[in-house]
Amino acid sequence: MKGLFLAISLLIGNFASGQSYSDTIDDIRIMHMVDLMDTSSGVLNLSEIKNFQGLAYFDVDTNYRIQARFTKNIGKRFKMITSTDRRPTYRRFGFVEFTLHDTICRLTIYQNIELSGFLHFSTRKDYKDYLFMPFRDATSGKETYGGGRFLDARIPKNDTLLIDFNLNYNPYCAYSERYSCPIPPAENTLKVSILAGEKIPVGYFSHH
Repeated sequence: MKGLFLAISLLIGNFASGQSYSDTIDDIRIMHMVDLMDTSSGVLNLSEIKNFQGLAYFDVDTNYRIQARFTKNIGKRFKMITSTDRRPTYRRFGFVEFTLHDTICRLTIYQNIELSGFLHFSTRKDYKDYLFMPFRDATSGKETYGGGRFLDARIPKNDTLLIDFNLNYNPYCAYSERYSCPIPPAENTLKVSILAGEKIPVGYFSHH
């Protein structure tokens, strides 16, 4: 997926035209599939497209659209572990805390210093206020990709941040071994099941 900017833009536009939240999420998912299947996007090569069997998602559930408490807490720069030897530079930007399934949850939010890798925008200026939440949960390696899933966010203007797990997506490593993808730090492993967003791609185990 091309990041949360695209999703938010579509959500705002479709809400203004009266389209439902669920239909808007469905549109975003269709756009994600179209992007993967478009050879001009360069996400998948012709061989991978030929073998690709499709995307899978949990049903849209507004219970996973959460107003979380945000705490800004800037950390030192560090090299994030990825699925390859690549080590992009990040820093902790802060934390979000929320309650889900009667469990208090906390995720660290990161900022990509080098502005490369997990987001796919056409110009670097689009990255300047973007934050990154890689996470694992109790579904990882079962219903969802074992390498974790991603959420994008923009720097909040106050102490709350809307987290919409219906918009979480797989790293490109879930579709192709050619990619280098950030691995969620241990602190971003949730004990609860996030039954929202993207699942393991269709036919994943037959190709890995």
